[in-house]
Amino acid sequence: MSGATRSFAGPWRPVFLALALWGAASSGHAALFGDDEARRAIIDLRTRVDANRQAAEAADQRLSAEVKALEEGGLGPARRSMLDLVNQIEALRRELAEVRGQNERLARDVADLQRQQRDVSGAIDERLRPLEPVKVTLEGQEFTAKPEEKAAFEAAMTTLRAANFPAAAQQYTQFLTRYPSSGYVPVVLYWLGNAQYANRSYKPAIDSYQRLLAQFPQHARAPEALLAVANCHLELKDARSAKATLQNVVKTYPASEAASAAKDRLARLR
Repeated sequence: MSGATRSFAGPWRPVFLALALWGAASSGHAALFGDDEARRAIIDLRTRVDANRQAAEAADQRLSAEVKALEEGGLGPARRSMLDLVNQIEALRRELAEVRGQNERLARDVADLQRQQRDVSGAIDERLRPLEPVKVTLEGQEFTAKPEEKAAFEAAMTTLRAANFPAAAQQYTQFLTRYPSSGYVPVVLYWLGNAQYANRSYKPAIDSYQRLLAQFPQHARAPEALLAVANCHLELKDARSAKATLQNVVKTYPASEAASAAKDRLARLR
């Protein structure tokens, strides 16, 4: 049985060395432990657990066979043969106890590895969550936006509410440069035009409103933007362009509140 005992001890020495090295590495670099690597380690440990279990079952079968042979053979064989058989049985029992102990240690190692993998995955999720796009509903439109994109829009709106129109116009312009495909674009164009209008920059305001009308003619802010273009023309003392724009509001958006306001202003222009 000394050869059988060595056959079990030999293959397990790399296992325990690998587990020891892995434990030392994971204590300092748990955050760097990848999901694929953890999964492979778990599968390897489970395979070794299964191998131990099979070895234990084989030892039980050998023990049962030896006992059965002893019972069937009776006490007739020589005492020396009987003593050898008893020694083999005791060795098998010790070997079985050792294998079961290895199973328990490996089971604990697998549980620890799974716990560490969950901790690492949870930490990664926590770091990624602030970067995930958020759902936005704004003036009848639904879209997704990056957190920093949403924050930039809200910062520009805060500046506008503070009546700092030049700074607000600058922030809206920067937003359009950084996020040209954002779902915020039509609303940003509208408020950019308003900030420019409030700052008496009427021609740039007309350009902003016209961009909104050209790109998003069906947006909820489009009728107001066209009415605002007429207001800019009036501020520029261009009554003819203002009148034509007001007529366009009534024609293009007849059911809007902007159309009602345009009719009133047309009546005053006459």
